[in-house]
Formats: sequence, C-alpha cells, structure tokens
Amino acid sequence: MKKKKDIRTLTKEELRNFFVENGDQAFRGNQVYEWLWNKACYKFSDMTNLAKSTREMLEENFVINHIEVDQMQRSKDGTIKNAVKLHDGFTVESVLIPTFSRTTACVSSQVGCSLDCKFCATAQLKRMRNLNADEIYDQVVAIDKESKLYNGIPLSNIVYMGMGEPLMNYNNVLASIEKITSPEGLGMSPRRITLSTSGVPKMIKRLADDQVKFNLAVSLHSARNEIRTQIMPFNKTFPLEDLRDALIYWYEKTRKQVTYEYIVWKGINDEQEDINALVEFCQHIPCKVNIIEYNSIDDDQFEQGSDQAVAMYMNQLEKNGITATLRHSRGKDIDAACGQLANKQ
Repeated sequence: MKKKKDIRTLTKEELRNFFVENGDQAFRGNQVYEWLWNKACYKFSDMTNLAKSTREMLEENFVINHIEVDQMQRSKDGTIKNAVKLHDGFTVESVLIPTFSRTTACVSSQVGCSLDCKFCATAQLKRMRNLNADEIYDQVVAIDKESKLYNGIPLSNIVYMGMGEPLMNYNNVLASIEKITSPEGLGMSPRRITLSTSGVPKMIKRLADDQVKFNLAVSLHSARNEIRTQIMPFNKTFPLEDLRDALIYWYEKTRKQVTYEYIVWKGINDEQEDINALVEFCQHIPCKVNIIEYNSIDDDQFEQGSDQAVAMYMNQLEKNGITATLRHSRGKDIDAACGQLANKQ
C-alpha cells in the first residue's frame, strides 16, 4: 500500500497539475486549495462542491495531517491554553490571550527549542523537530474558533512567542504567515502579527532582505554581553554587537521599529549599570521596550526584580525618550505565561 502524501505540502499549481494528470480539469485544484487554506477544511468528505468520485480520489492519494486540541485549560483571567497534538504524536502548546481591546494567539514554531535560555521552561525540552507551516496555521485556526466561542469575537492578533525559536524554523514560519495573511488563506493583516526572536543576527538580516511586513520583537533581557551570556548562553555565538548591527540593518530595510522584551531579575540585571546599557542599546534604532513579569519555572536561580528596580528602568527609559510599557502576565495559574510552556500535562 502506497504512502499517502500530505496534501497541504502541495502548492496550488501542483494541485492543478494533479487534477489534469488524473483526467480532470485544473480548476478543481483551485477549489481544493480554497477548502484547505481559506476554509480550513480537514476532511475530503466535507468538500461539498466536489463530486463524490473526486473526493474518493483525493482520499486514495492524500491525507490532511491536521492538529488536534488534546487538552484545553482555562485560566481564571480568561486565558486559554491548548495542548496541541500533532499527527506524529508530539505535543506543543498554544495560548489564547483575551483583553478588552484585542484577542491574541500565541503560537509555537518548534517542538521544544533550539536555544538554551536558562529562564525558559521550553528550552529545557531541547528541540525535537520543527513544525510545518500547516501545523502553525492550524494553531491559529483553533484559537480563532475558541475566541469566537468564548469571547464572541474573532482573533485580532498573532504572536510567534510560543514554544521554539521562530527564526530557527525560518522557511516554515514564513510559509505559515503567508497562508495566514493571504486573501486565499485567512486574510489577516501582517501588521497584526509579531515574530518574537531571541536574536539570531543572520536570520534577522534575512527577514529584512525578504521585506517582511510583520512586526519584530527581540527577547533581550540584558544589554551587557557578560550578563546576557549567563542567562542566554547562545549569546556567546551571537553577541550583542552582531545583534545590534542586524537590527540596524532591519530598520534601514523595513523602516519598522523593534520591540525589546525585557525581564528584570533580582541580583542579575537590576543595577544602574544594566539600565544604562539598555538605554544605550535602545539609541541605535527606533524601538519600544516591554518590561515583562518573570514567570517562575521552579528554578531558584531567578527571582522577579523589585518594584523599585522596575520603576528605575521605566523612569530612565522614559527620561531618554524611549517608550516603555509594563506588561502583566496572563494565564500564570495554568502555566500559560511567557516562558512557561513545557507540556507539563
């Protein structure tokens, strides 16, 4: 028995060719493509504008390796976390974050992670594999349905901040964004999508060269090499000087500001020297800083910085004309906050 191909790996042109080669008309490929990407259809039997014989032919030749929401948890603050089962048995997590003004999907791009940030639960899993474009797209579809069901409104924003380093799965991440933003897909505006990276200079430059339209966020957490390398060891390979140059290149090519995500930890990056270094790093290109809460992963090495230290950061940034926002975590009670996604269930 021949192994069936996942139909969502085919382009629209390849689908059109398949039908021509099988004695049918090319426009059938357009119809199937619309079912797959615009209507997010997971069953050939549901493609009702195709003849039964056509649907049976598709069933004989292809599969649709879609995800399943294996477990859903709801936080007391309304946040929803999905344990998403992939076709090969692996599991990743995605999160729906509702607020008064928007509903945001936080999606994963890898099973585990390629990098080794000490404060992140996902990094402790190591990378098992990259997600395919359709597996990322499916997370968005699932969260959009949940948002409509529980909040009565469709999804408004997407952040690639879940499990994994998106830039280490470059092609699939960009292919997923193309499907999500295309009028033939979900039709979302790229301005409502943010890709968050720990900072891979070469790939940030590639994003700029590809003239992407979505937003870029960088998990910075320290603007001093010695400190950043302690908490994010890959910084030894990709030091701040290289990251700075890549971000300058990004801005020159795209004219889009960057958001820096920054956690203040007690005894790690809560001194005046740390604040001065961040202010200096922010001078290179237009940017804003999100000071975010530390979400515990049961590691006594890290402890949230004091309110006084956070206030010092905020005051110094604002004094230097840098937009700074204090972000409060959502979904902490179900381990759905930033840095906590690790398939504990």
